Amino acid sequence: MTNEAPHAYDVITMGRVSVDVYPQQTGPLEDVTTFSKSVGGSATNVAIAAARHGADAAVITRTGNDPFGRYIARTLPEFGVANAFIETVDGLNTPVAFCEILPPDDFPLYFYRAPKAPDLMITTKSLPLHEIERARVFWTTVTGLSEEPSRSAHHAALRARSEAELARGMYTVLDLDYRAMFWSSPEAATREVAGALEHATVAVGNREECEVAVGETDPVRAADALLERGVEVAIVKQGPKGVLAKTRDEFVELRPHTIDVVNGLGSGDGFGGALTHGLLAGWGLERTLAFANAAGAIVATRFECSTAMPTSDEIEQFLQENPTEEAVRA
Repeated sequence: MTNEAPHAYDVITMGRVSVDVYPQQTGPLEDVTTFSKSVGGSATNVAIAAARHGADAAVITRTGNDPFGRYIARTLPEFGVANAFIETVDGLNTPVAFCEILPPDDFPLYFYRAPKAPDLMITTKSLPLHEIERARVFWTTVTGLSEEPSRSAHHAALRARSEAELARGMYTVLDLDYRAMFWSSPEAATREVAGALEHATVAVGNREECEVAVGETDPVRAADALLERGVEVAIVKQGPKGVLAKTRDEFVELRPHTIDVVNGLGSGDGFGGALTHGLLAGWGLERTLAFANAAGAIVATRFECSTAMPTSDEIEQFLQENPTEEAVRA
C-alpha cells in the first residue's frame, strides 16, 4: 500500500478482483482458439465504471505477488482508479476468471480462485478506515462476507460507515452479488447478509440474490423487506422484466431496453457504476434508475467487461435514441 495523505474519495469499493480471460470467439471454450485479458471482479469493475463518469474512485482489494497482480496494479490507474489500497499476498495467486459466450443468454463463468483468493485475505487491521468513513459512496459485495478474514474486515468497514457522522449525500451500498460457489450454504450467506444490511443505506440485487438476503423473490416484496431491514433505497433487478427501485416514499419500475446481447457479463457492474454517479449527482430515483438501466444495456452489447464501461455521454446518447419506458404493474 502506498503512503498517501488521507483523501476524501467520491467512491471506494471493496472486494473481488481478477484477471478476466475472454474468448475472442463465441461458442464452447473447448473450441475457442484466442483470448484477451482484462481487469475483472465485481467490486473492481464498479470502481472502473464509476471512474468513467468522472468519479474519484479507489478499490480496496488484494492480489497475488505475480505478473497478473502487477498487471492489475498497473492498469487500474489507466482507468482512473487509485491503486493505493491494493496489497499483495505472498503464496496466493491472483485469481483468473474465464467466461464462455453462448448467445443469446448463456454466459457461464469459471473462477480459478483455489486454494484461496487474495481478495479474501483483507484484514480489519489493514483497512483504510479514515478514507472509508470519508468516501461519499462506499460499495461492497456479499462475496467479501463469505470467508475470514475478509468477512470480519467487511463487517468492520460497514460498522465504521454506520458509526461515522455521514453527511447528506453519502451512501453505503451493499451489492447482494450472491454466488453459490463461494459459500458453504445459502443459509450461511443469509446470516452474514442480515448483519451487513443493518449498516447499508442502499441494497442492489436480482431476484435470486434477494431470496438469499431476505427470503423473498417477488420484486416488490423483496424491496419492501430490504427497506424493513433499514436501507433507504432498495433496487431489485428482474432480468428480462426490467428493474425496480423503492424508497419509503417512491416506487419506480422500468422496462428493459431491447438490445442485441453480445455478452451479458459485466452489465451489472456497469449498472452499479452508473448508479453511484446518480447518487453522487443527487438525481431523483427515476433518473438515477434510468441512467443505470441504460448503462447495463450498453455493456451487454459489448464483448468485454471493464473495457466496456460506458461514459456519461454515451449513456445520455443511448437514452435519447432509446427512451426508457416505465413498466405498468397490474
